[in-house]
Amino acid sequence: MDKISLNELQFYGYHGLFPEERKLGQRFHVDLELFLDLKQAGQSDKMEDSIHYGEVYQLVRSIVEGEPKNLIEAVAESVAEKLLQTFPLLQACRVVVVKPNPPIDGQYRSVAVEIYRENQR
Repeated sequence: MDKISLNELQFYGYHGLFPEERKLGQRFHVDLELFLDLKQAGQSDKMEDSIHYGEVYQLVRSIVEGEPKNLIEAVAESVAEKLLQTFPLLQACRVVVVKPNPPIDGQYRSVAVEIYRENQR
């Protein structure tokens, strides 16, 4: 299946279980894979036959920078649900939400969750 990838979208949000996460906030990165048939867009060269990347970015931004959630799992689920509701051509999506600096002891690059959801139309 064809896909559109948006890589390492960066936002500042207030998600987390700890009070300091909700007060101070932190960076979040989001990777997306949007699965849809791109043949028509490739042939027609018309935006209505694809998905507008700028609209996707703004939708994800509104969620990640919006209402705080306890878990990045809930952030990912909200992003996937809203994408599938908003873009009729979207057949499925993979959403990765990365917390580069979670408040845990130890050495690591980041923590992340990844989900895959399909449109149930």
